[in-house]
Amino acid sequence: MANQEDWDIIELEGDDGEPIRLCVERYFFYNGDEYVLLSDACDVEDEEEVSRYVMKVQSVEGDEDMEEFVPVDEDLMDQLISVVENVFEADEEE
Repeated sequence: MANQEDWDIIELEGDDGEPIRLCVERYFFYNGDEYVLLSDACDVEDEEEVSRYVMKVQSVEGDEDMEEFVPVDEDLMDQLISVVENVFEADEEE
């Protein structure tokens, strides 16, 4: 994975309305759709406490240069987590 200093940092609104800072770790495609792996590693020192999230990437209507991250349903999330674990582990071995 990329060095933390190279990550883009975004801010989203949490369920409680509070802002959440997340690092964009990596973009990837699955079944023709683009997804992004996000983590809170930019605010957490201990790697074991890092939370990761997978969201769908969509262009903002009317502005193709802008993108938004959309949550995915639980069933798809399970599949995407499997993809992340398998594909990204293979990349690290190379």
